[in-house]
Amino acid sequence: MTSIDPARLTADLIRCPSVTPVEGGALVLLEKLLTEGGFTCSRADRGEVSNLFARWGDKGHARTFGFNGHTDVVPLGDEAAWTMPPFGAEEKDGFMYGRGTTDMKSGVAAFAAAAIDFVRDTPPDGAVILTITGDEEGESVDGTTALLDYMAAEGEAMTACLVGEPTCPDTMGEMIKIGRRGSMTARFTVTGIQGHSAYPHRANNPLNAMVRLMDYLASYELDKGTDHFDASTLAVVTIDTGNSATNVIPAQAKSTVNIRFNDAHSGASLTRWIEDEAAKAATKFDLKIEVNTRVSGESFITPPGPLSDLVATAVEAECGVRPELSTTGGTSDARFVKHHCPVVEFGLVGRTMHQVDERVEVAQIHQLKAIYSRILTDYFA
Repeated sequence: MTSIDPARLTADLIRCPSVTPVEGGALVLLEKLLTEGGFTCSRADRGEVSNLFARWGDKGHARTFGFNGHTDVVPLGDEAAWTMPPFGAEEKDGFMYGRGTTDMKSGVAAFAAAAIDFVRDTPPDGAVILTITGDEEGESVDGTTALLDYMAAEGEAMTACLVGEPTCPDTMGEMIKIGRRGSMTARFTVTGIQGHSAYPHRANNPLNAMVRLMDYLASYELDKGTDHFDASTLAVVTIDTGNSATNVIPAQAKSTVNIRFNDAHSGASLTRWIEDEAAKAATKFDLKIEVNTRVSGESFITPPGPLSDLVATAVEAECGVRPELSTTGGTSDARFVKHHCPVVEFGLVGRTMHQVDERVEVAQIHQLKAIYSRILTDYFA
């Protein structure tokens, strides 16, 4: 079997229209390739989501390095605004264009190619596991969590894991993610009494309470940051009444906030704070406020140590720069893997992810494979 070209594999994956939760042929392609490369593959599908588990080596080995990634992509947006076919994987001026080139089919292609070549050329004393989901860009309920449930049921385990998400803001090799902020959404419904705007004393305007409450929450300093995290943030993302009349005080108003929080908080502690403030506002304005919260992930940190050193050394060897250890950005499936084993993230420059004309520098796909190959070599050395 010849060496796997990660750019060609990326192109093949881009041509699979796998918008969440559609599999689009991407996992079928990878399963065939990995099986031919000596991996034992199983599907861990759940609900509408397709998931692939692949292992080379003995089950339960004490040294098992894992990679995690996803082949699902976000919708195209305005397809007419694309200057290149979104599922064409066409190249221009050294870049490959297509939805998922950056986030993150190139990362999956790079670690799959590195893993296949590595176990063939230098079979390690240990095992290599790949967990690839089709539900990272969606609700993330039946994706990596389903893979981890499958592993627990089958007695499979990783001793360390690297998630191949794009982690570099501007230049290749500049950043490794060693943790992520938590994320939660809170939805508020304030119910008052409808009335004529010329007679506000005969109504109870829910917007008065809503605006005051939203201003308080958005202005409140949650913290000043912690050792590994920036300060937590709360953003008001919508306030709605559905009221098109200018002379009617509405009966109800709704709003939503999103919080990205560090390890000074938990989803539970922030939920209690929000509910307490909403209860105070309800009492003050004599109306009803309902709050519904959803925590999509808690904050976590993999303390700097052997795993981050392993990845940073490989990145520095291939890129010539020592990467920063960071916890910035949104959530990723590392928030699930961290319950299973130590996990860090490293991948490509993510400047165009989710954008129209998403693209990746082709040379960086090959560079990423080289980094992942070096990580495997050094881990099993």
